[in-house]
Amino acid sequence: MNERITIPQPHEAIAQTPSHHPQGECMTLRETVALTMDRYFTHLDGESVSDLYQMVITEVEAPLLASVMEHVNGNQTAASQMLGLNRGTLRKKLKQYGLL
Repeated sequence: MNERITIPQPHEAIAQTPSHHPQGECMTLRETVALTMDRYFTHLDGESVSDLYQMVITEVEAPLLASVMEHVNGNQTAASQMLGLNRGTLRKKLKQYGLL
């Protein structure tokens, strides 16, 4: 029997990995980010904000790096390959977030 198995690309797998909405609904990473940003803007209540892009990247990047490093048991070469980053760039980012 020649059954086809479709293996999602890593970015597709991440985007489709569900998280749970407070009402119990499953949400993709994209939906979770959108909901979080909606909540953030609601809580701003008209206040101005600057450097939003950098704030979001920092908030996402640090736990991403920590999770990947845990997943690969601290192996920076494996982590850099998994993330698609140069090992030197990974080390710089790990230092930046106090993860070394």
